[in-house]
Amino acid sequence: MAESQDVNTLKRRGRRRLVGAIALLLLAVIVLPWIFDQQPRQTPPVSVRIPSQDETPFTPKPVPKPAPVEAAKPAPVPDPAPAAPKPEAAKRAPVPPPAERARAEAALANAQFVVPVGAYADPAGVIGKLKAAKMVYFTEPVATAKGTVMRVRAGPYATRAAAENAHKQLKGLGFTPGNITERP
Repeated sequence: MAESQDVNTLKRRGRRRLVGAIALLLLAVIVLPWIFDQQPRQTPPVSVRIPSQDETPFTPKPVPKPAPVEAAKPAPVPDPAPAAPKPEAAKRAPVPPPAERARAEAALANAQFVVPVGAYADPAGVIGKLKAAKMVYFTEPVATAKGTVMRVRAGPYATRAAAENAHKQLKGLGFTPGNITERP
């Protein structure tokens, strides 16, 4: 009987030592690195610039004017609704193309508002819809990371009201036009 008590006592002591050893091991593995870690973990710096109220307000960069390219000419500006033909007008010779171009360029120089239609790698379908709707438009090549795309804009229009009408007409054609902007 004395031997069974000694065996039981030894088993209890062994279990307690095992539990103590496991507790010390967990303490060493989990708590000690946390305590002895002198430098906190570094997070990458985030740079945020918020202008103060005293600074000048935000102004977007002006849109660069397109370089004259033969393929990216603006469409001629359509005449207002034609009136009944006059007998004198029938006798006149048709306006030569250079005069039409000069008149379109003069109208473009005075116009101020444009409506962004979108930027497309192949704008042929969009241009076809705009031509069918007899809308004034122009294109600009824009270099992007994925290659050159053509920016299509409706206009230019002399008044904001005309640009708003074009905006509504573009929505009716199924486009999602951008905000009306002033042409620089």
